[in-house]
Amino acid sequence: MADGRAPNKTQPTAVPVADFVAAVEPARRRDEAERIVALLTDATGVDPVMWGPSIIGWGTYTYRYASGRSGDWMKVGFSPRKAQLTFYGLQDSEEQKSLLAALGPHTTGVGCLYVKRLEQIETSALAALARLGIARGDHTA
Repeated sequence: MADGRAPNKTQPTAVPVADFVAAVEPARRRDEAERIVALLTDATGVDPVMWGPSIIGWGTYTYRYASGRSGDWMKVGFSPRKAQLTFYGLQDSEEQKSLLAALGPHTTGVGCLYVKRLEQIETSALAALARLGIARGDHTA
């Protein structure tokens, strides 16, 4: 990179999303992953791509920091982790933050939204959050 830092370790891969999802354990989490991939693909209108070994992403945007560091990242992402479902790009705008209450039980971290079980949340709110996420442009911080 121009600023001397290494590029992001998490990059798009050629691994088929269906192959990754088929290997998700336990079976309950695999079922949730299949449903979420279908829901987010429909909501975003974009085909999903694997990012690194465990994140499914929809769309790409370029971020740039004042330091000069820049890179590409998914607009909307999802990872079916064992402990919880992890989503990316669903809390970046004020409009998204205002919709989070309609989602149902969740927690947030820096850039991530966590859900324990798909059946506990309002999937229409998840779809709305994804539509807002996919609409984002490039980002300068």
